[in-house]
Amino acid sequence: MDCIFDYKLSDMQEYFVSIGEKKYKAKQIYEWLYKKRVYNFSDMSNISRALQEKLESTFDTSMLKLRKRQTSKLTNKYLFELSDGNLIEAVLMRHDYGLSVCVSSQVGCNMGCTFCESGRLKKVRDLKSGEIVRQILMIENDVNMRISSVVVMGIGEPFDNYANIMDFIRIINDPSGIAIGARHITVSTSGIVPRIYDYANEAIQTNLALSLHAPNNVLRNKIMRVNKAYPLDDVLKALKYYIEKTNRRVTIEYLLLDGVNDTIDCAKELAHLIKGLNAYVNLIPYNETSHIEYKKSKNEIVMQFYDTLKKLGINVTVRREFGGSIDAACGQLRASEVEK
Repeated sequence: MDCIFDYKLSDMQEYFVSIGEKKYKAKQIYEWLYKKRVYNFSDMSNISRALQEKLESTFDTSMLKLRKRQTSKLTNKYLFELSDGNLIEAVLMRHDYGLSVCVSSQVGCNMGCTFCESGRLKKVRDLKSGEIVRQILMIENDVNMRISSVVVMGIGEPFDNYANIMDFIRIINDPSGIAIGARHITVSTSGIVPRIYDYANEAIQTNLALSLHAPNNVLRNKIMRVNKAYPLDDVLKALKYYIEKTNRRVTIEYLLLDGVNDTIDCAKELAHLIKGLNAYVNLIPYNETSHIEYKKSKNEIVMQFYDTLKKLGINVTVRREFGGSIDAACGQLRASEVEK
């Protein structure tokens, strides 16, 4: 039985045509699922009983299973169980401008970044598009509010699951679907160069973030294994192509690790590296975990790094901290549950 949440509107239209039905019925089903949040075909009043029965025997409309929820003032963290028993995480963050959700794209991760809790447990499999979509549906249902923005920065490397991520984006961006605007959707990559080029050619106005975290190849090779396959020169060349092709600004994510990548020299190197690029730097305070040796940079060091970039003409922000009182590190909640 197919999961109905894997289907883009165009897929649904093709299905209805294939069974001899009118194409417009696809939009009716989409609106029941995503606008009215009705998941039982028998409750879809403008669908004939015969077609309801056909759909019931063809499609699965079940949700993920909520295993655990942790809450703090600004954050809800969710642990979801998939139909095969695997666990994933998603995070709701409350901002002045609305609610954002960070979704996972894989069960585990193979990128092997030394600072990342997600990467301690290796990739089991990719998430299907519907498994990513349902993270949003379940969180919206839990808080009874609409999500205004989505970031694909949870467990996994999105560009290692490229086809499913693009289907996910098209489902949530569709006006008949969840209808989240393209400019409110951000995909983060550790630097999978071929997929950056592909993403640039998709002709969508979503956002791209690069998890950089080091200003040179020597340091980046030590903390991010992906850099050995796609070194900085190749990554920067791909980013320039993306910016020229899309006319979109790129976010440079930079996690500050105490005594590792947070020196004034690192800030100067970073400024030199991205000078002239249509990008801004988002400095991220590190969420410490008991399994990883890295420590969070001191506040005064963070501000020195910030000031250095500012003086060198780089647009820079410091990410607001979320979830300090819960298992905030990406993958931390899942890891603690899996390792029990």
